[in-house]
Amino acid sequence: MVDLHSVTLREIRLALREPFVTSTGVIRDRRILLLEVQSGDGYTAWSECAAQDTPAYAPETVDTAWTSIRDWLIPALRSAGGSREDRLATVLDRRVSGHGMAKASLEMAAWNLEAQRNDVPLAELLGGVRRRVPAGIAVGLQENTTRLAERVLEAVEAGYRKVKLKIEPGSDREVVAAAREVAGDGVELAVDANEAYGRGDMGLLRSLDGFRLSMIEQPLAREDLVGHARLQEQLTTPICLDESITSRGSVETMIRLGSGRIVNVKPGRVGGLAASVAIHDLCGEHGVPAWVGGMLETGIGRAYNVALASLPHFVLPGDISPSSRYWVRDIVHPEWTMSTDGYVDVPFDRPGLGVEVDEDRIDALTVRSERLTV
Repeated sequence: MVDLHSVTLREIRLALREPFVTSTGVIRDRRILLLEVQSGDGYTAWSECAAQDTPAYAPETVDTAWTSIRDWLIPALRSAGGSREDRLATVLDRRVSGHGMAKASLEMAAWNLEAQRNDVPLAELLGGVRRRVPAGIAVGLQENTTRLAERVLEAVEAGYRKVKLKIEPGSDREVVAAAREVAGDGVELAVDANEAYGRGDMGLLRSLDGFRLSMIEQPLAREDLVGHARLQEQLTTPICLDESITSRGSVETMIRLGSGRIVNVKPGRVGGLAASVAIHDLCGEHGVPAWVGGMLETGIGRAYNVALASLPHFVLPGDISPSSRYWVRDIVHPEWTMSTDGYVDVPFDRPGLGVEVDEDRIDALTVRSERLTV
């Protein structure tokens, strides 16, 4: 049983190295919700909530997550009297509807505590086997194709195993053409629309088949699984679902309808690590390629993603860039790095996350905090 004693919520502000532009908006800096969770037997685990400042990507925000953890989830844990780490999200689901990102931040911390208690790396506790995982990079929308080509070439020369381009109506075919020209045929190239297109754009999306993309990620609205299925029937390029995937059940629906052929698993979006492992297992059973997506996490959130990505059926490069991709200075040490051939090492040599949290830096970045007893 997970014996939680207290949870300290902290909001920090951290500026991105450069603005990140997608079809949903521009992110220049991040408000980030961190959790410092202490167990009754003396262990401390840090985790990170994936919620963003605004509800552009998902309904939850930093502020709604803070409220739900304080007012509903912690009281629910008190009344439940504890749970195993792999059942914590289920226990919370019985008492609180929705708020999956807030639940995930508590659930992931519980996994971390259990790994420390058993003196094993988190990756091992989850069932991970790979000692290093392939890294991909997401290139945001750029002001022109010249700048885009420069960014793609930088990514290729850095060694990334996959280069994913953000696209939107009016910035798609020419973007992909410029990227493919500079990258050459040997580079895995993908695009991500973040729901920017509709059923009336199927002709344009079909035209992307000619660029030999590894996937088109979330072209249509998250609820439109039928539309995705109709589009996939017309495409040679696999559709990857992201925002549509909120649970194991949504993956089952995708498979049954044929709405896509690849799954992006973001632990925060699906409600935690147990749900992520369940989706991983389902994809393995059905031969559906899967990968671990990112949410512009700090080194804390990235540690959970790296551990998860070490599972055997996460066969595609994930959003697991080094710390320097987004931050001038991260909040963990050592910072996450990438080899010249595009891999990130999984820390199997240390229990828990495998990185140390820079608490002094977090203290300096904290703009509000609140300690809650469980």
